Amino acid sequence: MNFQIKNPKLVTIAVCLIPMLWLFVDIAFDNLGSNPIQALHIRLGDWSLRFLCMTLAITPLQTMTKWRGMADYRQMFGLYAFFYATLHLLTYLAIDNNFEWSLIGTDIIESPYIWFGVVAYWVVFALAITSPKWVMKRMGKSWKKLHRLVYIGTMAAIIHYFWQLKGNLAEPLLYLIIIFFLLGFRVLAGLTSRQLNKMMIPKGHE
Repeated sequence: MNFQIKNPKLVTIAVCLIPMLWLFVDIAFDNLGSNPIQALHIRLGDWSLRFLCMTLAITPLQTMTKWRGMADYRQMFGLYAFFYATLHLLTYLAIDNNFEWSLIGTDIIESPYIWFGVVAYWVVFALAITSPKWVMKRMGKSWKKLHRLVYIGTMAAIIHYFWQLKGNLAEPLLYLIIIFFLLGFRVLAGLTSRQLNKMMIPKGHE
């Protein structure tokens, strides 16, 4: 008996919302521990970073599997990274600081790790608003250049995460290893592609 999902994109959208549903359940049953605001921050930030990693993993997977349809999932994962990053930011602004802009400004000045969070968010925001296909066509080659900033945004997010933690650093280190692996794959693939292109260029007759 063959089981086939009729609308895999719809299923993927629903699966990507599970972390949000899980968080609501933990809030309802008071399962966020002794510091629920910090737990909320970390959970939302974690999922934003995880979706960024999934976005970066699409190109290597696409290269290995030759399945071009994965590009649609890259856009979806990128938008979910933006979604969870925005909730992470709103938690900081609304719940943590009650939109007290003087406190927020002082916190940003006195806490350098927040600067990296701001950089990461602006990168994710820029990628989200330029993700529609009509924007891609309008921007042309500039679109690819802009979307390469995803590596800078992800690194900034990892530094932001690493710097604010004072205990177990295993998880941000794991993300760092994943990013270096994915970046290394992309660099190696780019170098290999250039070498193949040079080999295919006919040499002039002497």
